[in-house]
Order: sequence, then structure tokens, then C-alpha cells
Amino acid sequence: MILFIYDHTFDGLLSCVFFAYEQKKFPDLILSEFDQKPLFIDEQYYVDTEKEKSKRVWKGLEKKISKFAQNMLLSVWLSELPETAMLLFRYIRKNIDHPQGIEMNFGDDDVLRIKDIAQKVGTDARKLIQFVRFQETADGIWFAPVSPRYNVLSLIVPHFKSRYAGQPWIIYDTVRNTGLYYDTHTVQEITFSQKDLVELKSGKLDNEKLSDEEAFFQKMWKEYFQSITIKERINLKLQRQHMPKRYWKYLPEIQ
Repeated sequence: MILFIYDHTFDGLLSCVFFAYEQKKFPDLILSEFDQKPLFIDEQYYVDTEKEKSKRVWKGLEKKISKFAQNMLLSVWLSELPETAMLLFRYIRKNIDHPQGIEMNFGDDDVLRIKDIAQKVGTDARKLIQFVRFQETADGIWFAPVSPRYNVLSLIVPHFKSRYAGQPWIIYDTVRNTGLYYDTHTVQEITFSQKDLVELKSGKLDNEKLSDEEAFFQKMWKEYFQSITIKERINLKLQRQHMPKRYWKYLPEIQ
């Protein structure tokens, strides 16, 4: 077995591709230094991330696969699934080695798996756009905690930059303890302390952290939601189909 160890970044994965072709050594497994290693390894290589080499691999891919396939590849990376590194390595290698590439060869198991994961990541991003609920804080920032299955914050930024271009906002991923802050000009990554994260995971900010208007409108929205509800026609199964339960804690009307 040939094992590659890398830094668990996308540039690091592309550097693994470059290293493999340069050394003519192709891995059976790609792991980060924090992953548990198999017991029996014939050869092990630590692959350094080199931006220039990763750029060369990506430019080569741009000549072989369409923009659609490139986006699928990036979506699979954002899935953070354990199989991602080797799946993408095989997919990239097959496209490099094949004269015309294999991006639409759905008779290939790796192509099918890439398509399946990319669709799930895309669905997660679209659901997030639908169910994000901002809360206006006392200092005038619109804040929304979220807990997506996949690491999709980067995919939803263009929508919210366009939709809320004139107001500062934070969308915070409580699963990965990282968020994006938009100051009406640029977007930057932020993190909170573990103490703050406990509160954020509940989906509801303390009242003293909310603006006066926000607390009032949340109360009004809940009362409106209750008033239009017909108890005899409640269908929780149908409600969960249209509004998955994992989003409920972030919806004021459900709290």
C-alpha cells in the first residue's frame, strides 16, 4: 500500500496529484496527519503543499473538463466526507489520463459518485438560502446561526451579498465554528469562543443582545404564526417535508 500524507487542504490535494505524476507513485490512500493510519503500509510519503504546483494541476484540469465539472469537483471537496480525497484524486487522474476526459462518463463509478455528492452539497446550499433567518443585534448587525450538513457557506455568499448588499451581516456555521462577516464592502472569516458557541447552537440570541425592534418583531411574527394555524389541519409529516426539522431551531415561528 502506498500512502500520501497531506495538510487536508484543496491545494494540498492538488499538490498530491502533482507529486504522484512527478514521482510516478500513485497512492492507494490519502490521509491528513491527524487521521488514523492503517497497520500495513509499504510506502509512505509526506506531500508538501506548493501553490505553484497546485495551480499547474488546476490549469491542466481547466483544459480537460468543463466549468460545470470543475464546480462539481469543488462541491465534492466542500462535502468533507472521509472518501473525498481519494475520490477526487481518482477523478482528476482519470480526466488527466484520458484523451478527452471522463467528466460525463456515467458508466464510471467515480463519476457517478462525484455527481451524487455534488448534488447533495448543492441541495444543502439551496436549503440554507431558503431557511436562513437573520436576527438584528443591538449593534445593528444582522446575525444568522446555521448548521449545514456540508461546508457550504462559501456557496451562499454571492446570494446574500446581492440580496443584502447595504447592511452588515454574519452567517455563522455552528457545526464548524466558523462564520462569514459582511461589512457592506468585503466578506471575511470569523470565529467565536466556545462559550459563545454554546448559546449560538441554541439558535436564539439572548434578548439583551437583540435590538428592540428585533425582539418586538419576533414576538409579533410568532403571534401571527399561531393565529393562522388551524390546529385540526396540522400535518407534521408534510411540514417536515417542506421545512426539514433540523432547521426548526433557527426559525422564530417554530421556537
